[in-house]
Amino acid sequence: MSQPSSAPAFPNLIDLASADLGGRALLCSDDFFAGMENLIKPEPAAFDPNAYTDRGKLMDGWESRRKRVPGHDWCILQLGVPGRIRAVDIDTSFFLGNHPPFASVWACFSPGAAPEHLRDHVIWTRIVPELPLRRGSSNLALTTSAQIWTHLKLDIYPDGGVARLRVYGEATPDAVAPIGQGAPPQAETDLISAVNGGRAVACSDAFFASMDNLLLPNRAPHMGHGWETRRSRPPGEDWIIVRLGQPGRVHRMIADTHHFKGNYPDRCAVDGILWPDAPPHALIQSPDWQPVVGSTKLSADQPHALKVVDPGPWSHLRLRILPDGGVSRLRAFGVVDGAGRADPVVDRIRAASSAELLTVCGSQRWVDAFRDAGPIASRAHLYGAAEDIWWHLGDGDWVEAFSHHPPIGADLATLRARYAHTATQSAAEQSGIAHADEATLVALADGNRAYKDRFGWLFLVCATGKTAGEMLALLHERLPNAPDAELRIAAGEQVKITRIRLEKLGMEPA
Repeated sequence: MSQPSSAPAFPNLIDLASADLGGRALLCSDDFFAGMENLIKPEPAAFDPNAYTDRGKLMDGWESRRKRVPGHDWCILQLGVPGRIRAVDIDTSFFLGNHPPFASVWACFSPGAAPEHLRDHVIWTRIVPELPLRRGSSNLALTTSAQIWTHLKLDIYPDGGVARLRVYGEATPDAVAPIGQGAPPQAETDLISAVNGGRAVACSDAFFASMDNLLLPNRAPHMGHGWETRRSRPPGEDWIIVRLGQPGRVHRMIADTHHFKGNYPDRCAVDGILWPDAPPHALIQSPDWQPVVGSTKLSADQPHALKVVDPGPWSHLRLRILPDGGVSRLRAFGVVDGAGRADPVVDRIRAASSAELLTVCGSQRWVDAFRDAGPIASRAHLYGAAEDIWWHLGDGDWVEAFSHHPPIGADLATLRARYAHTATQSAAEQSGIAHADEATLVALADGNRAYKDRFGWLFLVCATGKTAGEMLALLHERLPNAPDAELRIAAGEQVKITRIRLEKLGMEPA
């Protein structure tokens, strides 16, 4: 029988109970047929139809005896790292005629408690009410509690076998340190380790091994325990983006190619960005990554010290490998620092009035949302938030913003009164038409009218650096577009214009 998929049910969350993170099965009512320690194995359950022990069929999971007395069976587990639990998966893979009919999950916050204390004295909170289990299947359940937990208790009714218990959540390792007894504020730690709340959020490819492996504690036991991409054809560059457990300054880094001998990357580099809680898709597209480690030659099966050229602070790091291959572990040692850097450009833009911001982007809802965006940690965060707000507006907001631009190639002096609040910036942005011949200007004016008749809004293009001829060619290229597609193309041009205008606003005196 084939193995179940090893892909996580919730790729944005980590399995807090996994043995890879230090999770442990502490105590159970009975595990006669199969040991409780199997519940937290990181690999999917396996099944050998011909394997038996002196107690019966060898099963890859936790299995109790058939109950001949009242009551039910249970197992207590310690999470590898404390955290907020968002979902659990009670996986009964390969338990077909011997799975429990029902199960529930309980949790407690008891750092350092002995197993017997957990069994006899702790007050447990039920986080998953009793639910029916399907045999040989994944059984997912969402949780709503925002509390932080250190231990779980799995109850099965009345007995039977469970292959794996996956506990998907967000690590909060600092929650277990008593007040006044934690690490010094400037103590160096691995800021991206999974046990410190680090998380892989996106990668270009993970064909052979999961991106989540890169941040696990301890050295990998084998090659499949790292991050490995497929062979690129033609050779290019693969990457992985990781979120630090908390923003911080990185003092030293290590890239370990342990077990990767004929398939390690030739070189690597690391970039950083300070944008807490950034949407992963926006990080992938962001132009604001800054060098943290320059291009560094790698070799087979060994750790490599990486020279940090800019400690940050950073909220995310991006490891780039050239051209492809496998890296076992990535370490980023430094200190927590969420204060960011003082930046007068950010301060100037954040202090701008609504009227000033309307000269940047002519959508009132964009202005209102941008002013209410909350704390901004860096320029990258500011520019990213500006774009993210824009893409979550409605079509009408976009058309409203378009209406604040004068037509490309129009008589700017005539339009200055009508577009008084944007005329100065538009004139500078359209400087490419200053030396255009008369025929090109006439063609631009005619094209603008045809475009407005077809789509209902002005032709919009980020004119900075473009000649009149280039803008005319773009206009003719876009005229045949479907209206829905053209609206989004124009919205993309507004993003570019907004970025340029924000940068200019940031350099102006308050």
